[in-house]
Amino acid sequence: MELAFLPQKEFMREALALARAAAAAGEVPVGAVVVGQGRVLGRGRNRMEETGSALAHAELEAIHQASQALGTWRLTGCHLYVTLEPCPMCAGAILNAHIAQLVYGLDDQRAGCAGTACDVLSLPIGRRPGVYRGFLEEECRALLQGFFQVLRG
Repeated sequence: MELAFLPQKEFMREALALARAAAAAGEVPVGAVVVGQGRVLGRGRNRMEETGSALAHAELEAIHQASQALGTWRLTGCHLYVTLEPCPMCAGAILNAHIAQLVYGLDDQRAGCAGTACDVLSLPIGRRPGVYRGFLEEECRALLQGFFQVLRG
């Protein structure tokens, strides 16, 4: 965690609302928002079942929308809030988009690539986002656990 950065609850709460919308649609409840210039530039939620695409992750959707809003793929200075630690694909997108700060709620023991299962974000490619772990963790955990309990019946 970078001490100069303090995450804002309002942005993670928006990511949680998107995760709830994903759950209501039968998707794994992950939500994400990209914040820049003090406002939300991009929003995303999992849509893999809806689209039939393995690429339809919340982070990628939010990054895409933010890039469109700014007119560039370089999201320098932007922060990504996501309810679950990013997978390898999303961690790579975070690096490629030049995201400055990743804020996430819940570690992903199986596929988290911001330091839990592996650390894609530490690849020596010239930039590394700050990582703030465990933000509103209990709310993120309760949402995911509740979804999988219902799913498993």
